[in-house]
Amino acid sequence: MVTYRGATYPWECDQIGHMNITWYVSKFDQANWNLFASVGITPSYLRDEKFGVAGVQQNITYKRELMAGDVIEVRTRILEIREKVIRFLHEMTNAETQEIAATCEITAVHLDRRTRKSCPFPEAVRNAAEAQVG
Repeated sequence: MVTYRGATYPWECDQIGHMNITWYVSKFDQANWNLFASVGITPSYLRDEKFGVAGVQQNITYKRELMAGDVIEVRTRILEIREKVIRFLHEMTNAETQEIAATCEITAVHLDRRTRKSCPFPEAVRNAAEAQVG
């Protein structure tokens, strides 16, 4: 599933001329929210129900440089969904060359923002996520 499309802007590049790691993290974070919305963890769900999702582990692998002007696409797949935990993998590609520029595996926990403790995902969210595991 495509969870982010965008481009690399000159101000996102470092002194060597390639996209700085700050921006990889930012684009992966934007992909997170599109993935979450696809399984029912929407902005209104988070605001109205007082739930949240907190990343507890993130592993990024950098494979190819992205330069100013490169068009980027992030595809995401859910690796695992458990009672309170979701684990997923982002692959960031250069849309022109189709080369994988970076991958990011994230483990996140569903939490109750009122108690500040982890809690089970609603059944509908778990079911929607399970349908995407692959």
